[in-house]
Amino acid sequence: MTAAPDDQPQTGRFVGAEHRFAVRVYFEDTDLSGVVYHANYLRWMERARSDMLRLAGIDQRAAHETGEGAYAVADLRIRYRAPARLDDALVVASRLITLRPASCLIHQRVMRGDEILTDAEVTAAFVAPSGRPRRQPAAWMAAFAPLRWVDEGRD
Repeated sequence: MTAAPDDQPQTGRFVGAEHRFAVRVYFEDTDLSGVVYHANYLRWMERARSDMLRLAGIDQRAAHETGEGAYAVADLRIRYRAPARLDDALVVASRLITLRPASCLIHQRVMRGDEILTDAEVTAAFVAPSGRPRRQPAAWMAAFAPLRWVDEGRD
């Protein structure tokens, strides 16, 4: 039995330079108080970043399998503003802030409608299989170039 064309994994989309990735809160995402457990926001942000990279043409799997390297979170700053609850429809909005030879800074927001629930800045470093930082592939730098957030308040 083959999968129907509509049976594809969830994927986000770009709206300009911003990547938007929809998620729904399921019972497994909540804690005993009925709100989303804090670590689940990190899981959703990781999925959104991976999807953003894939849609930008960056093949993380191939880089890992050929021994070129992979991204690792080097720094994370997160602020929880309001809780998400069971069955909420959320969007993880991601933007590239800074692109450096061996890393990138990505700003992410988890939103319910226009309300920001969680706000984070993630530095992803490109590392060799040994774990040491290394330059990102030139093709990746080129893929990122049109996604960089140009905003006078941020730079």
